[in-house]
Amino acid sequence: MTHGSLGKRRDFRALFDHLDGVALWTATEPGTFDYISAGFEDIWGLPPGDVKDDISLLIDSIHPDDRERVRANIEESAHGVRDKAYEGRVIQPDGSVRSVLTRQVALRDDAGEVTEVVGICTDITEQQRRERELELLNRIVRHDIRNDMAVVLGWLELLESHVDAEGEEYLRKILASGEHVVELTETARDYVETVVSDGDLSVEPVSLRTALTTELSLREESFPEAEFAVDEPVPDVAVAADSMLSSVFRNLLNNAVQHNDKDAPFVEVSCAVRDDTVEVRIADNGPGIPDDKKEIVFGKGERGLGSPGTGIGLYLVQSLVAQYGGSVRIEDNEPTGSVFIVDLPRVE
Repeated sequence: MTHGSLGKRRDFRALFDHLDGVALWTATEPGTFDYISAGFEDIWGLPPGDVKDDISLLIDSIHPDDRERVRANIEESAHGVRDKAYEGRVIQPDGSVRSVLTRQVALRDDAGEVTEVVGICTDITEQQRRERELELLNRIVRHDIRNDMAVVLGWLELLESHVDAEGEEYLRKILASGEHVVELTETARDYVETVVSDGDLSVEPVSLRTALTTELSLREESFPEAEFAVDEPVPDVAVAADSMLSSVFRNLLNNAVQHNDKDAPFVEVSCAVRDDTVEVRIADNGPGIPDDKKEIVFGKGERGLGSPGTGIGLYLVQSLVAQYGGSVRIEDNEPTGSVFIVDLPRVE
């Protein structure tokens, strides 16, 4: 190894020594370590030097239910059978349990022989806790709240024949608010799914016409007071997306009506097909969005539910479209209102 290579390796190791919740290790012989970064002690609760001298300390600290599986994974990677990532729980000396994701890569020489195994361990305890909390929230939102709202809406509909003309107006408002709550549960569900997936969506060809026309039809039913117009038939093309593309259009169409100050909201949808992309424009006749707020409404620069935008709906739109490899922006409509422009990658 050249002097320059040694210097780069030292710099690389020094970087890992300053990372929290991440540990780097290298091994050239099975059962021994050549190097363990300082972050190892934060995860295992054991000094790296102690483990280098006695690797059994590492094995013994693995949760008994995970021990044999992790041992087999270590041996397979050490002998170059396969490079892989695996999870395991670690019991620290004080009894604390940490969840660890380990990625191992076998480095080979020109003859294909394994010369070194490099591993990176990441503490994912807090990540898994957040995922469990989000999954619980998802179940509450999808099951408890939706079921209760279905009962409420059912009783409200039965009241229609028991109220006078003055009461009908208030009843319609209550029904509309209840339906809005149900829509919010759908948005919350989609948001949770994107967070739990860790932003790693499986993108595939999706019919733009099916996704957009279906949502337009559903929004017409949800907002009978609004008028939805399509400039031309939605083109029959495929875009790079997934099943949650419908959530993108649902939230943008909802936003065009729910934040509209007109007695008769008007929403116009148009599409333009280009060589590599498809542009979808959703224009409304509402109050519009000031220039200094056009980025904020997507929650950019903020994270999650606490963003200063209009809620998680537009934050979800921006997150999904970005993961599809597309973009979303806002322009002013004439004479009033906003135009949300979504560019999606086109696929054959």
